[in-house]
Amino acid sequence: MFNKKILFIIILSLVSVAYNFAQEDDSTNNNNNGWKHHHRFRFMMFHDEFKGKPTISLNYGLSKLSTKNFDENFAKPNLLELKLGYTHENNNDVEENILDYNYKYFYISNISTNLSGGSSNSSDLKTDLWRFGFGRASGYGYELGSAAIIPYHTYSFEWSRLRMKDNPLTANDQGTTNLYNDSFRFGTSSEAGIRFKVIPNLILEAGYQRSIIFPRHIFWKWVGSSLIEAAGQWGIDGFVNEILDSSPYAVPVVNFVLKNALSYGIYELRQEKMNWPFDTVAPLSYDQFKFGLTFVF
Repeated sequence: MFNKKILFIIILSLVSVAYNFAQEDDSTNNNNNGWKHHHRFRFMMFHDEFKGKPTISLNYGLSKLSTKNFDENFAKPNLLELKLGYTHENNNDVEENILDYNYKYFYISNISTNLSGGSSNSSDLKTDLWRFGFGRASGYGYELGSAAIIPYHTYSFEWSRLRMKDNPLTANDQGTTNLYNDSFRFGTSSEAGIRFKVIPNLILEAGYQRSIIFPRHIFWKWVGSSLIEAAGQWGIDGFVNEILDSSPYAVPVVNFVLKNALSYGIYELRQEKMNWPFDTVAPLSYDQFKFGLTFVF
């Protein structure tokens, strides 16, 4: 397994380099450029009001459920999801064939072994989870006439209610499931994917999502952990903005790789400490491959 200390050093280095790069460039070019790129910074998830074209998304996915120090296996559930929100996109000032894409939405989903037909192993634990929350997908895309290819990164907050359909066999596992079973819990998700705009009103999409559910919500530790990730994402935004000026056609790929690499690393570290780097317990985790259709009106 990948050494967590090495991953920790990589993430801190990425955050520090990206943040300092953005800060240094701001101080160097402030007199010439002012704040011409300030609107692109995305330090906060909801930096302005919901606006844009009404949008509906339908997703289906394959999921895997896990948690640390759990002896038994979970049956693999499948996912159905509905999103309602607003899409806003515009051509970039530097290169008109590069799109700046934002999709803010409310969502509700069911992740259940009922949708997958259960498990071939009768001893695997069957589950049924309902969740709802708010998310934001953003990225840069390539406009191809009326079509487009848009690599994206998503972050979301959610509340979920999990029901175990079977009882674990061991006392240790029973204690773990009691923290979640039939109770509302807070959690967060991150998703990497690609959207293919076939026509202006229809988008095909595929993505990989990582979600964690907290057994309890320790507010200040969660805030501290979230600010570390947000600072890293903000630093990446500043770095990507500079690439936009010099090599705009590289921006969709660079933005996609850097943002999702940071989120993946953070979520990997949170598998053992839900509010990494603070000393907290392991969360419940869902890994999901999702496919869907989005309709833009």
